[in-house]
Amino acid sequence: SRNKREKRKGRVTMVATVNARVESLSSSGIHTIPKEYVRPKEELTSINNIFEEEKKEEGPQLPTIDLKGISSEDKEVREKCREELKKAAVEWGVMHLVNHGISEELMDRVRVAGRQFFDQPMEEKEKYANDQATGKIQGYGSKLANNASGQLEWEDYFFHLVFPEEKRDMSIWPKTPSDYTPATAEYAKELRALATKILSVLSLGLGLEEDRLEKEVGGMDELLLQMKINYYPKCPQPELALGVEAHTDVSALTFILHNMVPGLQLFYENKWVTAKCVPNSIIMHIGDTIEILSNGKYKSILHRGLVNKEKVRISWAVFCEPPKEKIILKPLPEMVTEAEPPLFPPRTFAQHIEHKLFKDALVKK
Repeated sequence: SRNKREKRKGRVTMVATVNARVESLSSSGIHTIPKEYVRPKEELTSINNIFEEEKKEEGPQLPTIDLKGISSEDKEVREKCREELKKAAVEWGVMHLVNHGISEELMDRVRVAGRQFFDQPMEEKEKYANDQATGKIQGYGSKLANNASGQLEWEDYFFHLVFPEEKRDMSIWPKTPSDYTPATAEYAKELRALATKILSVLSLGLGLEEDRLEKEVGGMDELLLQMKINYYPKCPQPELALGVEAHTDVSALTFILHNMVPGLQLFYENKWVTAKCVPNSIIMHIGDTIEILSNGKYKSILHRGLVNKEKVRISWAVFCEPPKEKIILKPLPEMVTEAEPPLFPPRTFAQHIEHKLFKDALVKK
């Protein structure tokens, strides 16, 4: 009987490993999702059909910022563009960016390469598996139940550092498809230049020197760009699950590319607002890091990801993060007055992440 037990245990472990990938679950033909993926009752009332939600025209809509004029010679054009970006950062903390200067062709290459990676057989992808338990976070993975309720999200992902070049671990980067490395490397470089432009507008918007925020988040040498390709398989019961649960980003800025399948929702004025799919746009979030430095003037908005029955959704999120230990994040002295005391205590980026995980665990107990 002990042998039988051992065998059974072995089989359970194997099944658990295979089913650890949401894609395997999705393609197994199940009609009901495992209970670990079912959201709590209070969340379910707000989860609706994402395709219907995206069609809605009434109510607030995520702002679209045309960056064409961001560096214009014409002062009036330049000021208007910068003012609109600042307004969106203050009111929403998230926006569609169009005419951002990154070519449609390059964005398509990034999308094709990511899709092709996920289209490979499972055993190919597993060669890149990460191991969160040992702190090896880069690579192919799925969400572990690290929250108090043991809930899981309906997604697999691929995560790795893409910039600065000298900090990359190229052994993690997929060899197939062959364009993955060139396309991703070029895209990271272009995004890094875009981040500088955005940070300088946000600095000026706070009445600071143009390069101030860039310096405060680590500058060219220390600001890290981490890419997470989120893969949301089709879900047999999308009304019960979430691709990503509600959170704010810890980053300074986050840039998101997607495959034109809706899913992103923003918690704005106490309601979930669905982001439309805007062709050739990049979605940009202000993260906690900039919210802290600006003493709450710029918002880091709560957001989540819905899933659906019909289409796989893929998004490419690039998080621009300050170094973990080298910088103390706190409201900049210029942002603090007697009337506006500091809203955030001083913490390193690593401490901020820890604090959020701890707070999440308390909320879910």
